[in-house]
Amino acid sequence: MTDAWRPAQYERFAAERSQPFHDLAALVQPLAGGRAVDLGCGTGALTARLPELVGAGEVLGLDTSAAMLAAATEHASPTVRFAAGDLAAFDEPGGWDLVLSNAALHWVPDHAGVLARWAAALRPGGQLAVQVPANADHASHRVAATTALEEPFLSALGGAPPPDPVAANVLRSEQYAELLDELGFAQQHVRLQVYGHHLPSGAAVVEWVKGTSLTRFEAPLGPELFAAFVARYRERLLAELGDRAPYFYAFKRILFWGRLP
Repeated sequence: MTDAWRPAQYERFAAERSQPFHDLAALVQPLAGGRAVDLGCGTGALTARLPELVGAGEVLGLDTSAAMLAAATEHASPTVRFAAGDLAAFDEPGGWDLVLSNAALHWVPDHAGVLARWAAALRPGGQLAVQVPANADHASHRVAATTALEEPFLSALGGAPPPDPVAANVLRSEQYAELLDELGFAQQHVRLQVYGHHLPSGAAVVEWVKGTSLTRFEAPLGPELFAAFVARYRERLLAELGDRAPYFYAFKRILFWGRLP
């Protein structure tokens, strides 16, 4: 399968993308040298900061993207290593003090089942920390979905465009609180937070989503048609947003943390 992830494109907004990670890490109680795994680690730049931020003595970053893992190698150290792995299938029982996933869980379905496996991977007193985007109702997401219904894109996508993973998979914030309770977490913190990003213009939103949400269209459309898709998406998006400079991009995210007894 083609790897649509482009580390350089994703990192164009590294500063904006890093703030939720730091807010998530701030929820974690110090690990005192414990073991941490970062599921969906991406380029690894933030993963490498976990020893400093949460006191982890051993960190493993897992990702399915070969391109992202290649970029992550420069952040490896004696305490931080990276490997290929599917976050949805991660089920190493009882050996981790922290299971963390930042802006990755939304790519897979069945969050109840996935979180149950992650909880089972924790030692007694272990912690779970997760951040997922929750902005499927923003024009940046809605316009992508409606553009995919236009021709020639719809036919090239087999009449069934790939669904927006945020809209399809992300639960309501209160549902994550209920899941944490059902999974036996004695302490928890769940919140919906709006991150405000001042981008150079409305057009910069296109560059933002090219590194994330639009990646699902690249492989099925192919290079030429994908370029046409992005151009049409840009046209439609700016018609709705207005090409304002700067543009305030309000981005909703859910952060949740829990600790086992």
